Amino acid sequence: MFVAALALSSLTVLSAKTYEIILSSPTKAGSVTLKPGQYKLKVDGTTATFTDENSSKSFTTPVKVENTEKKFDDTRVQSKKDGGTDTIEEIDLGGSKTKLGF
Repeated sequence: MFVAALALSSLTVLSAKTYEIILSSPTKAGSVTLKPGQYKLKVDGTTATFTDENSSKSFTTPVKVENTEKKFDDTRVQSKKDGGTDTIEEIDLGGSKTKLGF
């Protein structure tokens, strides 16, 4: 029974959709500031989790999830410069009609 539970939990993890983003400078995403680097982004309800691919540290922040009429071809980060730090305003999730607002 333990093996079946472990296999089922592995399938759940594998089915969770993640998106890859690369940040070239310190970037604020909602309530967290992320260092430059490559991140995996996972969305669960109204929460976004950024996981640094080098250190495996995770950062969680609330997001506003919106559905659009058009499907996004690529995952795109839209940000603005605020002093010396970029601030993410929106992330369009590639392969979906979902955008995240910060």
